[in-house]
Amino acid sequence: MNRIDFGELNAFAAVAEHRSFTRAAAQLGVALPTVSQTIRALEERLGVRLFNRTTRSVALTEAGARLLADIQPILTRLGEALENVNSFRDKPMGSLRLAVGRPFAARLVAPLLQPFLTEFPQIRLEVVVDDARIDIVKGGFDAGIRLGHQVERDMATLRVSDPYRMLAVAAPAYLAKRPRPQSPRDLHAHNCIQARAPWTGALLPWLFVNGEQRTEIAVEGSLTVNDADVWLRCVLDGLGVGYLPESMVAPHIARGELEDLLPGWGGERTGVFLYHPSRRQPPAPLQALIDFIEARRRQSTLWPASA
Repeated sequence: MNRIDFGELNAFAAVAEHRSFTRAAAQLGVALPTVSQTIRALEERLGVRLFNRTTRSVALTEAGARLLADIQPILTRLGEALENVNSFRDKPMGSLRLAVGRPFAARLVAPLLQPFLTEFPQIRLEVVVDDARIDIVKGGFDAGIRLGHQVERDMATLRVSDPYRMLAVAAPAYLAKRPRPQSPRDLHAHNCIQARAPWTGALLPWLFVNGEQRTEIAVEGSLTVNDADVWLRCVLDGLGVGYLPESMVAPHIARGELEDLLPGWGGERTGVFLYHPSRRQPPAPLQALIDFIEARRRQSTLWPASA
């Protein structure tokens, strides 16, 4: 039998884990045909079929399941050994895959890419923007970035933005034809633009806190969106009242393009966190990102409170 290399076994394990050649290729950072050819060559060398494939599914054969059970501890130990060697380098190298929620991608993550990759040129970084609540372990990601209350409790976390407030805002053109609300309950009389959470499909609640007072308003309106930038654009165009992050609307309030309808009242958000599995020491590229974020946070040069 010809010698089987680590790359072939790694590709086999990725396909087995995801039950998908497409997702395995994404995790490995190679083209889909490359993964298919690698698995085909491995099966030919072993003389057994490792997967049953259809146009809709990929499943392990009995031989494939046995092979996976035998090699998983070995692959894990090899990965740890390589990471241990990487720790001796002046600059870490390797791949780093991040799953990032869409609201944070452009405003929060994108500004970090140039300085991070300049400081760590041997890291290959992949940022996957997705509105769904991705299981980063099953998806083959090293870490994710999302709101704190959405992070599973068994994950290690690192705060990357302070808590922030959501404000009820509207354009002067909208307010010119309607009475200004005096309290959150007055929003019942307004055309409120609602937003649907991409990760659950549920409508986002409009929560307001003012000192010891706390209330949730079930608003109504003629328009619902699922993207923060579209939400802001519609509010600026005078289509209705929006409920948006303070840092997102603050420049428009300063220019007179929007008005804070309920000064003193605001919804509380936990802030944004980077999270990753806590079961083992982070790989060197992820540790580099963690250290990079911590350093910038100490210097107050990280992200503004936003969403």
